[in-house]
Amino acid sequence: MKKKNLTLIVAIISIVAVSITMRLLPHPANFIPMGALALFVGTYMRSKWGILIPLGIMILTDAIIGWHNLVFFTWGSYLLIGMIGWWIRERKHVGRILGGALGGSLVFFIVTNTAVWAFTPLYSKTLAGLSACFTLALPFFRNTAFGDLFYVGVFFGTYEAARYAYKVYGSKRAAYSVRQQ
Repeated sequence: MKKKNLTLIVAIISIVAVSITMRLLPHPANFIPMGALALFVGTYMRSKWGILIPLGIMILTDAIIGWHNLVFFTWGSYLLIGMIGWWIRERKHVGRILGGALGGSLVFFIVTNTAVWAFTPLYSKTLAGLSACFTLALPFFRNTAFGDLFYVGVFFGTYEAARYAYKVYGSKRAAYSVRQQ
């Protein structure tokens, strides 16, 4: 197995463990790594099926935390965020990754709050009701955006640093070992 693939596998396993843990531990509303995970697997996993990893984590953790009637919209938003990662994959740059994180936060906000407006009795089914729904959800959007930016920084930054370290030090160490023999 190539070291690059091993690095990615270790990164994904670690990120999945962090994502499950942070989803189950007490946290500020919407400050979780799920959007960052979806963006990461969409960006780095060659298989397009990788975007199902966040869905699997959501199903597992929702089974523990409890279900709600809008789970499919929540889950669907993470699939869409993974698709943003597909776009970033071939155009990887810090600005695009940060833009993808904020775009993912916006996708989550629009999809889930439109569902709250449309499928719950909390708001009138008018433009004013939709506006009220979005306005009252802004603090949740703030937390989603901060969480996505934080975890994207951690996940992408750590992975890229590990890849760079292997590229610089791993190959030198291997060359040094060969010369010593």
